[in-house]
Amino acid sequence: MTNDFKQNVFQGRSVLAEKDFTAAELEYLVDFGLHLKALKKAGIPHHYLEGKNIALLFEKSSTRTRSAFTTAAIDLGAHPEYLGQNDIQLGKKESTSDTAKVLGSMFDGIEFRGFKQSDAEILARDSGVPVWNGLTDEWHPTQMLADFMTIKENFGKIKGLTLTFMGDGRNNVAHSLLVTGAILGVNVHIVSPKVLFPSDEIQNLAKKFAAESGAELLITDDLDEGMKRSNIVYTDVWVSMGENNWKQRIDELLPYQVNMAALKKTGTPDDQLIFMHCLPAFHNTDTQYGKEIKEKYGLSEMEVTDEVFTSKYGRQFEEAENRMHSIKAMMAATLGNLFISRV
Repeated sequence: MTNDFKQNVFQGRSVLAEKDFTAAELEYLVDFGLHLKALKKAGIPHHYLEGKNIALLFEKSSTRTRSAFTTAAIDLGAHPEYLGQNDIQLGKKESTSDTAKVLGSMFDGIEFRGFKQSDAEILARDSGVPVWNGLTDEWHPTQMLADFMTIKENFGKIKGLTLTFMGDGRNNVAHSLLVTGAILGVNVHIVSPKVLFPSDEIQNLAKKFAAESGAELLITDDLDEGMKRSNIVYTDVWVSMGENNWKQRIDELLPYQVNMAALKKTGTPDDQLIFMHCLPAFHNTDTQYGKEIKEKYGLSEMEVTDEVFTSKYGRQFEEAENRMHSIKAMMAATLGNLFISRV
């Protein structure tokens, strides 16, 4: 690497968790994503990773993450290679460390979507190449880049807005939103039953960042309090991958369904209010899961009603598309030998 490339503060870095980046760094990646989206729409090539080989490791299945990394790599001129759960042996027949060393000798970058955050950290430590966390049980940084890119796209700013997450406050998306929002100066409300409040460790981490950014954080089981003055209302599925406790979660979370009555509690003007969801969403019975839940529990909509999902507030499909553009920004910044002197 020449001295010129050392001017890139991202070059060679892994993206494992949002907490590892400053507000300025996250904002740069968001803005770079918006720039690359504009280039894509204008048909302007941006092959910053020409000739690079990218390994896509998936212990957990995915529609958006796999599609986003694949198309992002190709748009950047790289070659992506998908390795599914039957193709990799992390910790089973081969240690994660040994796998990291092998893949690092063959690939220029590694995406990992799996269960244990420690696996992502070992891959980053021992591969010698940038590792990008496509989701673990603890963090979801690529989702956050797309989410705050969508927010910037809609409001023209990030800092000072209020985002309310309704649902399971202990899942990786809720944790990531709380911490990332706190870093970026977003007022984050987590509205959930007390048994599903974010962990004390995550709350304390978010409070530390909020003290620096001026963000106001609220963890509550009171819908009226939690929804007040929200600009972004966000939800996620009630049962995460690997879980099957539908009855328990329905009983706990049905009062926290995002419906029109909940949106009205914000008191926010229509032009200053959007709905977001990281998808997939159970807003009707057009899925196998949806049909099974309707048959077993008589519920045709879960975390969000179809009325809200299909309304003028919905930004979930822009958000999904932005997974590609924001991932492209992250990959190019960390592997593309770009000149990024300071952020």
